[in-house]
Amino acid sequence: IKRAIVPKEAIGYLSHISGVDFIAVETLNEAILLVSKGEFKANVQKFAYDAKTFSLEETAYFYEEKYESNFKDVKGQMIAKRAALIAAAGMHNLFMEGNPGCGKSMIAKRIKDILPPMQEEELLSIAKHQFLDGQTPNFKAIRPMRSPHHTATSASIFGGGSGQARIGEVALASKGILFFDEIPHFSKQVLEAMREPLQDKKVHIARVNAKIEYEADIMFIAAQNPCPCGNLLSKVKACRCSEMEIKRYANKLSDPFLDRIDLFVVMQEVGKEDKGDVTSEAMHKAVIKAFKQQKKRKQMRLNGKLTEDEIETYCILNDEAEKILESAIGKFGLSHRSIASVKKIGRTIADLNGHEQIEKKDIFEALSYRRRKGSSISR
Repeated sequence: IKRAIVPKEAIGYLSHISGVDFIAVETLNEAILLVSKGEFKANVQKFAYDAKTFSLEETAYFYEEKYESNFKDVKGQMIAKRAALIAAAGMHNLFMEGNPGCGKSMIAKRIKDILPPMQEEELLSIAKHQFLDGQTPNFKAIRPMRSPHHTATSASIFGGGSGQARIGEVALASKGILFFDEIPHFSKQVLEAMREPLQDKKVHIARVNAKIEYEADIMFIAAQNPCPCGNLLSKVKACRCSEMEIKRYANKLSDPFLDRIDLFVVMQEVGKEDKGDVTSEAMHKAVIKAFKQQKKRKQMRLNGKLTEDEIETYCILNDEAEKILESAIGKFGLSHRSIASVKKIGRTIADLNGHEQIEKKDIFEALSYRRRKGSSISR
């Protein structure tokens, strides 16, 4: 489509779309008159995106250097912040476990501002979903973040409801982050239904006469306490939970669900001497550097979203790293999906480290974020 006649009320939604000339009209009669006369002079002024930009392979990418909250405010937790950096750089799914107040939610909320740049197609996809939700699209180069409460209904999370099927939280998080805090408190129905968007990057809503499909290309972040009372990992507070309660709590998350998450990290309590030395600015700079490495390989997708064939093409291990991974597969009994996750994480770590291939150091670190067998999280 090179030209389109649109209602005047839609000008605000269309002024950022390149490659199409828009003719705005107030009435249908005005549109008919234009068509009959063959007068198609564009009258909608185009606006550039108010964002930082750079080009790679003739494609423009947009991002913002605005940090609503900063990683420097998160004291300690260097391992978790490193995992957050890796997750952001490759858009990998991330699971954090730790006692209440250790900084899980703080880290999750700060990841949004250090995510990779976007191309125009992604900006328009976000705007489209905002429009479907009744919002006024903001056309900002900031990826969305949605944080539904654990009491939210399945319809509000996935879309649906009576009458017209409304867009849900999962689709509204597309191209950005979906954050489940206190994940064991979400219903079993919701958690099991999450397997589809995590696997297929789509949400399907069935209606009597139609099926609706929404894009759901999300980065999923989950956080949980280590036990119902929250004190299992504490050095100063005693855990009040029985073994059965802890086991029941851990079993709320199924293996097939957890297999779709790449990075697992345990967070310890913050000490008085812990500092917040890492800034969002520095982390974002590293993410952009890793992003450029991925695009220079002509990847269609970021590392966390690679298909099996793409993993074979782009996640190349050197000989040392290959031997380490083979040893880990035998020692830990890694599943096919777990091996794929380790390779994708290793690729992102290598990009952050400036390595062309995945090296020994990269694969060791990637393995450190795997989920331990028999646990809902790496312990």
